[in-house]
Amino acid sequence: MTIEQAQQVVDAWIKEHGVRYFNELTNMAMLTEEVGEVARIIARRYGEQSEKESDKAKDLGDEMADVLFVLICLANQTGINLTEALEKNLSKKTTRDSERHKGNEKLRG
Repeated sequence: MTIEQAQQVVDAWIKEHGVRYFNELTNMAMLTEEVGEVARIIARRYGEQSEKESDKAKDLGDEMADVLFVLICLANQTGINLTEALEKNLSKKTTRDSERHKGNEKLRG
């Protein structure tokens, strides 16, 4: 599925099952909540915190998909074409950072 297709699928899902988009502020709060759930799993599974039994069954991919879903909702309702935005962002990063990371001693393994 392309990013453009994902935006279309989410829009169709909202119209069929969600009735309408939550407003932008609500979706921003939901995005923050979903990112927090991803952070909790990563902090406990890959970081130094111990993982609780109740967290061990949590699916990191599913939580990341929740983040993506809400991000797509925000893009759709604010008129952002995420494909174009990502392409523009990657171009900016390539121009700005084309040599920056290669010279970073901290990244040498």
